[in-house]
Amino acid sequence: MSTTRFSTLDWAKVDLRQVPNIVVPPPGPRSKATHERCTKYFKGLSSQVKLFPVCFESGKGCLLVDADGNQYIDFSSGIYVTTLGHCHPKVSEAIAKYANKLMNAHDFTTPIKTLLVEKLAEVLPGDLTGFQFYDAGTAAVEAGLRVMRAASGKNEMISCYYDFHGKTYNAVSLAHVRSQVYGRVRAPGSHMVPRPDRYRPLWCTEDGIIDTDRYIAFYDEYIDKATVGDVAGFVLEPIQGWGGSIMPPDDFFPKLRKYCDERGLLLMADEVLTGWGRTGKWLCLEHWDVVPDVVSIGKGFGNGFPVTCVAVREPHQESFEKISASSSYGGNPMACAAALASTEVIQEENLLEYCHILGSHCLKILNQMKERHPIIGDVRCKGALMGIELVKDRKTKEPFPEAGEFVYQHAFGNGLAWIPAGHILRMSPPIVMDLDTAAKGLEIIEEAIAAAEKSLG
Repeated sequence: MSTTRFSTLDWAKVDLRQVPNIVVPPPGPRSKATHERCTKYFKGLSSQVKLFPVCFESGKGCLLVDADGNQYIDFSSGIYVTTLGHCHPKVSEAIAKYANKLMNAHDFTTPIKTLLVEKLAEVLPGDLTGFQFYDAGTAAVEAGLRVMRAASGKNEMISCYYDFHGKTYNAVSLAHVRSQVYGRVRAPGSHMVPRPDRYRPLWCTEDGIIDTDRYIAFYDEYIDKATVGDVAGFVLEPIQGWGGSIMPPDDFFPKLRKYCDERGLLLMADEVLTGWGRTGKWLCLEHWDVVPDVVSIGKGFGNGFPVTCVAVREPHQESFEKISASSSYGGNPMACAAALASTEVIQEENLLEYCHILGSHCLKILNQMKERHPIIGDVRCKGALMGIELVKDRKTKEPFPEAGEFVYQHAFGNGLAWIPAGHILRMSPPIVMDLDTAAKGLEIIEEAIAAAEKSLG
């Protein structure tokens, strides 16, 4: 498997003779002091920060450096955001150019916005040729929901168990999030149904194969019996991120697309996490030759700069007129420059192709790890989106959250910055990571898993 033709990745290459390099057991004194100062005022930390409260100061490519000088391999991409690595030269230059030229012109036309929409129409599949820009993934999801209502004239939405679409009320109402701060009830017209999970199937055929037809049949029954008949469509993550990198059977989305067409329903893909090269395609749904009616794009879209997009198919473009303009920050020149530069980098450096090579390399290692460690119940990988599910027993598949926390902290302490998810370990390295560095990151994880097995039994 040769990667010599991807010489443009050299700028992000990690020197494994020096990295990871833990000079002070993390979190070190400077990290602790800065963290204490910050959290005196900044509240509501994520689980990953609570489990490992380091203070990061800089990053380049696939490398992160904390306040004490510890150097880490980045296996999270800022939670699926810095897909092209930290501070990609072309992206940073594009942002700086417009920071010194024109920062914001609301939704007026600008040359850089024009170049971006033309580029999007070029790279996106099918007739996804209508766009609006926002500054957060949740905002793009909410705009997508508004477009679906405007295009269909209907109100009800259906999502799936363990999907995650954001933290505003309508987005949360279509997600597996339970918190009194979001209200004790979902937004009216919000529904959730099960989706196929190959490792934990709800319905199987007589020969033990997951039965995707049974899921579709259930959706049909659910719509007829549990809704008021005012369903605009389905809103799904192609691969569930927060749920633990849960990947569907290959026949699921083609069948769901066909079902939506037959029932006159719209299909919205929330590709905030899975899109823009993360799985080796512009959109993850392209793996199954499915074009959604509406799609939300974010995270890696601007490689760290806050820019997101909602795209719709040609027949629904005019629905944007019914939901009004985007937002104060949506489509500002700096954001458009970041998104355009990120898109051009993916094309110029052949990163969609390389992401497949990276994913195949990692999946082989993951499968070998599974053979060696009984607490690994399942591994999954598509491009640079990966997961390891830890269980107490492979037969019962009982989750092992204590092991998940142990492995996360142990690997982080040995120089791997990454993402916890209870008993499921989530990994999303930059798609510019070289194969040796990816193997080293997985080696650190395997060492932590071995230590967990020894410590927890």
